[in-house]
Amino acid sequence: MLLLLLLLQLLLLLLQQLLILFQMLLLLLLLLLLLLLLMLQLLLLLLLLLLLLLLLLLLLLMLLLLLLLQLLLLLLQQLLILLLLLLLLLLLLLLLFLLLLLLLLLLLVLLLLLLLLLLLLLLLLLLLMMMLLLMLLLLLLQLLLLLLLQLILLLLLLLLLLLLMILLLLLLLLLLQLLLLLQQLLILLLLLLLPLLLILLLLLLLLLLLQLLLLLLQLLLLLLLVVLQLLLHCYCYYNYS
Repeated sequence: MLLLLLLLQLLLLLLQQLLILFQMLLLLLLLLLLLLLLMLQLLLLLLLLLLLLLLLLLLLLMLLLLLLLQLLLLLLQQLLILLLLLLLLLLLLLLLFLLLLLLLLLLLVLLLLLLLLLLLLLLLLLLLMMMLLLMLLLLLLQLLLLLLLQLILLLLLLLLLLLLMILLLLLLLLLLQLLLLLQQLLILLLLLLLPLLLILLLLLLLLLLLQLLLLLLQLLLLLLLVVLQLLLHCYCYYNYS
């Protein structure tokens, strides 16, 4: 009977030790799982940080592109203003040329009138010759008038073309100003969105820090539990022995 009791006690001790080992193994598995969870959360944090950095880079690129577009639009506006000035100078030159042509026409008409008067005065002496000369002069006058009319028509066409060009350039300037206004609106929207993005980033970081603190507290509690169980088992084993 004593031997049986001793054997039973030994079996109980072995079972207790096996239970203690099993509990230790379970605790180790729990610790490993918690470590894996921590690693996964750290990876998620890194991914979130990378995404946030990419968003910031995209915002910076958008701002740079908007600045470049604004510079290009300003350059185009200056070029259009220069073209308008050149076209205005051309218009002034054409107007001066037209005035000169009109003056020449007046001078020619006056000269022809003077010649006609002279010819009329000389009609008494040279009727036949004067008739021929008059015919020639009339032909010359007709030719000159036709040429001058053609030149005037060409100049008027050029003036019309220049006016059309000026109108087109003015329309382009208006479009450029509208584009500048749209660009300024986009810049204002981006500037309004930047503080919101920063606030969201700060909130995400705070949430991640809170999760890390909670996980660390859980690990500490589990470690304390493991230590307490080990101490209890050691104490029980010592008392039992």
